[in-house]
Amino acid sequence: MASSKAKGAPAKKPVAVKSKTATKVGPAKKLTLAAKAPPSKGSPVAKAALSKSSPAAKAAPQKPGSSKASLSKASLSKAAPAAKAAPSKGSPAAKAAPQKPGSSKAASATATRVAKAAAVPAPSAAASSSSGPARTTSKAAPASNTTSAAPVVAAVDEQGLGWTDAGDGYQVSLEAGKLVAKNPAGKRLTSVPKQVKDGDVADQLEALRDWLIEHERECAATVDQWMLRSLAVPRSVLEAVWEDPAWRKPLENAVVVAVTADGGHDAAKAGLFRGVDKKKGVGVVDLDGETAWLETERVAIPHPILIAELDGWRELVTQLGVAQGISQLHRETHAKPPGLTATGIDQFEDGKFAMLMHALGKARALGFKVRGGFATCKVWDAGAVAEARYWIGADSPDSETHTGQLSWVDARERGLKLAEVGPVAFSEGMRMASSIYAARVVEKTEAAS
Repeated sequence: MASSKAKGAPAKKPVAVKSKTATKVGPAKKLTLAAKAPPSKGSPVAKAALSKSSPAAKAAPQKPGSSKASLSKASLSKAAPAAKAAPSKGSPAAKAAPQKPGSSKAASATATRVAKAAAVPAPSAAASSSSGPARTTSKAAPASNTTSAAPVVAAVDEQGLGWTDAGDGYQVSLEAGKLVAKNPAGKRLTSVPKQVKDGDVADQLEALRDWLIEHERECAATVDQWMLRSLAVPRSVLEAVWEDPAWRKPLENAVVVAVTADGGHDAAKAGLFRGVDKKKGVGVVDLDGETAWLETERVAIPHPILIAELDGWRELVTQLGVAQGISQLHRETHAKPPGLTATGIDQFEDGKFAMLMHALGKARALGFKVRGGFATCKVWDAGAVAEARYWIGADSPDSETHTGQLSWVDARERGLKLAEVGPVAFSEGMRMASSIYAARVVEKTEAAS
């Protein structure tokens, strides 16, 4: 229907024309970049932009942000109270374990689930390009019947630190994980005023900081599990998580090896992981110090006991001056001697601890579980589960104790002979026992006068 309006005539309200067939028009598909989870109930953004009737609440997360986004830049948005969505037991780290150890299909499915969870952008991706004195950290919310809150604008200083308005002229930011503030005159304060520190913006920034710390911890734990199990990881997973700094840190400079169709490791195609590209493949630095691209659909981060020419790789990272985000090349390893017929190792027996609680504390501090008087370490090795057990005592926590034998059991807790223990399980069990034994009480003998 065409309509015309005479010059100077008052504007008329549009008349809705009813039709037998109603077409439902959805909201504009503009997504909010800044938030992974809804803001807290007390946030003005939550009251205005993310109401039940607002499509913004249903918006899907964007792709991972640039690795250049920093913690301080992530703090630019009020709509990023990420701590309200702190990772749960169903987080990527918890899902990293394959359903059936040794199964290539289960490993691929597991790694794919990790990618889907990890691909949700951390709030650090909220910062945009580096040009301009000020940046808008979120796009406009879709059209809604409710009035949407204005986008949060933060000023970025020369050091790249984003400052967000906290009310009454004050500005706040996060620097090295610490809340900092400026007064209305723009002067940096030595401490954050109480009214600013107790405000909603400060709460959201601190919640964001806590979430990022937990996110980094889970990413590192997941990659560590990939290494301990030499798990085959699809290249698509690495592509999905590489842009996230929390994932990049433990992945970068790890020794990776191409995985063949039958699940084996191709030692000729190995290198320090330096990046991934959809077209070129997996970027590595080989043992000769040359850059190369591995055209493979899956890679593994092998346990150091399985890495050929381990000493050569250790020398390479030293020459390049690079550090690994996980304990791989410089991890303590113990090769299993051939021809073992015993059922346990007595090398670490009779380690004296003044109190059992000292041995328990040492074991737990190293990340080992204690059960039934044993420090335990469960390992997936060559498709089978083996658990190393090292006796540390089961008496009163304040009583003296002495360590016992190191042994291994299978998934059904049946004792294994040393000849049946895989190289990874043997190495990790020896590493556990030697680390705890090193904390024993060493008796000092006085030299004869």
